[in-house]
Amino acid sequence: MNAEGLESFRDFVDSRSSALLKTAVLLCGGDQHAGEDLLQNALVKTAGRWQKIDEPEAYVRQVLYRQQVSRWRLKWPRREVSVAEPPEPPGTGEPGPDTAAAAELRLVMRQALSRLTARQRTVLVLRYFEDLPEADVARLLGCSVGTVRSTTHRSLARLRQLAPELAALGPAAAERSDTRDYSPVEVRP
Repeated sequence: MNAEGLESFRDFVDSRSSALLKTAVLLCGGDQHAGEDLLQNALVKTAGRWQKIDEPEAYVRQVLYRQQVSRWRLKWPRREVSVAEPPEPPGTGEPGPDTAAAAELRLVMRQALSRLTARQRTVLVLRYFEDLPEADVARLLGCSVGTVRSTTHRSLARLRQLAPELAALGPAAAERSDTRDYSPVEVRP
């Protein structure tokens, strides 16, 4: 790689690494260390082809997804034990009730995602965090759109089963707490 290519690669890594790391951590079920490893491997593979890449972020994301697929296909997956870390860096001042609720929601979501299989987790991250359409997810994972749909359906059902507390914590819970009856009423003249 020439000096210009090296500089543009460094600029890309500086500007996009935090967003890419969030995706990698989610793909790894909330495991920060595994997400960092996944992103680092993807960036190493990208660096070797940097001069030939038209859309660098799309390329890195595709490498991330494919590496995650390769990880779950391994016969003997490498299991590492992580050391627990706080969910977010310590802030300044007293945390309010909103930040505590948000932190609790993040923790519950990470724990629930970590209890899904790698395939289920990957499909949910691509569909809902990355907001990709089913056809793009199928193309990235090398499967049919029907497989993406059925995996999404089963993954959401499993997530609801594993973490019913998510329904009570999410913003939709406030909407569901509305007790007014909106059922149709028969009107007689």
